[in-house]
Amino acid sequence: MNLFNLLIVCCLLLTACAQSPQRAEPAQPTQAAQPVVPQPEPQAEAAPVLPNVELSDELMYEFMLTEIANQRGYKALAVEGSAAMTRKTRDPRLARRAAQLAFELGQMDKAIDAFRQWQEIEPNSLLAGRMLSSILLRGGKLDEAQLELAKILKAVEANPGNDFMPIFQMLASYPDKPAALELMRKLAQPYPNVAEAHWSVAQLAQMAGNNELALEEARQARNLRPDWDMAASLEAQLLQKKVPQQALEVLRRYLLEYPDAREIRLQYARALLEQKQYKPSRDEFQRLAKDNPDNPDLAFAIALISLQLNDLQGAEAQLQQALSKGKKEQDTVQYYLGQLSEAKENEDEALEHYLKVKGGEYQYAAQLRVVYLLNKRGKLEDAREYLHQIQVSSNQQRVQLLLIEAQLLRDAKRPEDAYQILQQGLVKLPNHPDLLYETAMLADKIGKPEVFEQLMRKLIQIKPDHAHAYNALGYGMLERNERIPEAVELVEKALQLAPDDVAIMDSVGWGYYRSGKLDESVKLLRRAFAGNPDPEIAAHLGEVLWVRGDKEEAKKIWQDSLKANPGNAQLQAVIKKFIP
Repeated sequence: MNLFNLLIVCCLLLTACAQSPQRAEPAQPTQAAQPVVPQPEPQAEAAPVLPNVELSDELMYEFMLTEIANQRGYKALAVEGSAAMTRKTRDPRLARRAAQLAFELGQMDKAIDAFRQWQEIEPNSLLAGRMLSSILLRGGKLDEAQLELAKILKAVEANPGNDFMPIFQMLASYPDKPAALELMRKLAQPYPNVAEAHWSVAQLAQMAGNNELALEEARQARNLRPDWDMAASLEAQLLQKKVPQQALEVLRRYLLEYPDAREIRLQYARALLEQKQYKPSRDEFQRLAKDNPDNPDLAFAIALISLQLNDLQGAEAQLQQALSKGKKEQDTVQYYLGQLSEAKENEDEALEHYLKVKGGEYQYAAQLRVVYLLNKRGKLEDAREYLHQIQVSSNQQRVQLLLIEAQLLRDAKRPEDAYQILQQGLVKLPNHPDLLYETAMLADKIGKPEVFEQLMRKLIQIKPDHAHAYNALGYGMLERNERIPEAVELVEKALQLAPDDVAIMDSVGWGYYRSGKLDESVKLLRRAFAGNPDPEIAAHLGEVLWVRGDKEEAKKIWQDSLKANPGNAQLQAVIKKFIP
């Protein structure tokens, strides 16, 4: 009986042994996680040279003992036994098995020793070199890994391109990207005419943040293999962020030469969409769909672009096709059908679609649309009842639902009820910033200035960088014309936190007016009005100008703003105040 037949016999014996009760052994400590070993292109290796070893009872016993130890969880014992047998027999199959067991044990030093032993016995084994390289990389031994990888590339010198790709996959997972890039550049240097070498360097350069080198290497890969879609794709990807039009041109020219390159066409369609070139993007997706008529994802993409183009009929047809083709995210399709129905002003149909969204990322959004549509149809209580049934996944959503219900009640001229809803929410979430802010603002509107101030001060204590809390508190004092110096300090603090916020500029300008600083007030109110010609800012600016003596300019600002905002109560009030 030779050693190969022995392996078969032992496998049969071990199957029976595995069914017997096993004694537990404490788990062996693991010094390193098992690395992910890349799977390169299958490549035939020369048959290993087998030693002429006599099968003795002792050898058979050792082999069986090793395998039984492994099956019963005595990993360290199995590793030691297999390594001893390998040294004794010099059999490459046992060397491979010893390396596998050491690898599974997870102890880096033992695994490296086992793979080196395998290499020594079977020096032409590319698999041994690849796995050893992976383990060396995992252990941070880059110089040793480089030597092994260089040996692999030398062994396949007739066609090294196939091996650069799995080497890239190994290096891509290495945490120190600049170090991985440097290693790949050293490996690629002897192969200037291999496109895959340049492509691999380009990929790692991109990961390391060296986009200039990445683009240079990607272009060299394309020059060497003009028909290679992966090189064209990478070059376009690298160009996309900074010079998107050049990226589109790379893809367009490639498709002129190779019109059947599906992945490139898909990338081209997406790039057009990202640049908001909706019609040509849809044309590309439609061409892809023509060759893949049963693909629901393509139908769905065409539908969403059609919505952007306001082609409601085309969008509906594609969404229905995506639905009929069994798209996995049926809820997503139903949500967009609801959006489409709203765009067609068919609220009954929209409700029907939204109610069919039972899960997925759009369920919550669909539920909010149901609330909106019910309220729009005059069914306030139905909307509130549905709102109460929505399951939330976070406190932020819980607060959002409270704010929505309060807004529904405010729109229905029930501010006191809205205030009660928010107050009840504060009982459960007393420190939530959004809830504090909205409750305070509503308290101010219904004539509870003490509650308003108390809540705003609490919010400032919780979030000292909340610019709008300072602004609201200070502006409230200014409107009541009380504690003006403190009010000005508050709104100035708000402007310091948000220097470009025109509403806060308006508050500070109004504070300067209350303080008698008319020139400073006008200067800041002009800035605010230039940033946003809001009627409230127009009312303030006009009043300050009038008081300062610029009555004609004040009149013009009021009249122009009133034309743009007919019926605005604040504008009408200030005009009546100064021009009875």
